[in-house]
Amino acid sequence: MAIHSPLLQGEGLGVRLWAQDIHFSMLDLDPLLFNPAYSGFFDGEGRFGVIYRNQWASVSTPFQTISATAEWSLMQSRRNHNGLSMGLWVSADRAGTLDYGSTSASAILSYYQRIANDNNLISVAAEIGVGQAGFSPENIILQDGMESFVREKTLYPTLGTGLAWFHQLSDETYTKIGLSARNLNEPNISYLGMDDTRLSRRYNLYGRAEWRGWQRVSLLPVVGFQYQKGFSELVYGCDVKWYLNERPRHYLALSAGLLGRHGDAAALNLSVEWQAWTFAISYDANLSKLAEASHTLGAFEIGIIYKLTKHDRRHSALPCPII
Repeated sequence: MAIHSPLLQGEGLGVRLWAQDIHFSMLDLDPLLFNPAYSGFFDGEGRFGVIYRNQWASVSTPFQTISATAEWSLMQSRRNHNGLSMGLWVSADRAGTLDYGSTSASAILSYYQRIANDNNLISVAAEIGVGQAGFSPENIILQDGMESFVREKTLYPTLGTGLAWFHQLSDETYTKIGLSARNLNEPNISYLGMDDTRLSRRYNLYGRAEWRGWQRVSLLPVVGFQYQKGFSELVYGCDVKWYLNERPRHYLALSAGLLGRHGDAAALNLSVEWQAWTFAISYDANLSKLAEASHTLGAFEIGIIYKLTKHDRRHSALPCPII
């Protein structure tokens, strides 16, 4: 079930718009979307990524979403086993005949600390951002010709926070789990000049693990849950990863996985990791009540990640944080 939020409503107004919040099937391609505390949870000195999603093209004017992230280390202390990381996250989406769209940008500062014999890492993050939403009113039919919108675009600030935990169980196994909250200030997003339409707080829970049960093959189960004002989304699945070459200058790994979005869709994810690059593609099959109209055609995604790494370091098969 996808998360939705009311955007336009009021007495005597013959229109109510609902817009799907941003979400992706390739969860690890945009980790900051689930939790700002994942800024810094990567093996290297920086990470840059972009992901694009196209949904419902077979039913109506498609939902199109693009997101870009940039993360880098501000400070590392190998003596104290801690550090600071900075992250930037930008997204934009467009949907429907009203050309409704939103644009968001956030700056993230995270602090991480190794604890308990270096087998655990805790990260906490603060996020501040700005969002803009708007639409084209030309195709809206109002019940009363005297009605009008105070504005067609709305600009609002956002605040968020996150907490994440990474645990290295052994050389073959790790787990990570995180909890975050967005829109803590519940900004006003009304187009009618009133104070009765606010962007509700959004809570995210995410967990990923890797178990390297074979010499070159790992299993990576994942689960994610989002909740916002009565609407929720639950995703779960598992990837299989083949480590074909683990030498630092020739690193190559392939991954394939299935992901289920409860009551909504099933997705097939494929990715290739080559040296500092990750290339990924995903396809959603629609399994909701709209499946008859969409002929099960849901969405496709494509994404790229680039990581800044030291070529002379010893590569670790498990994606340990940067310290």
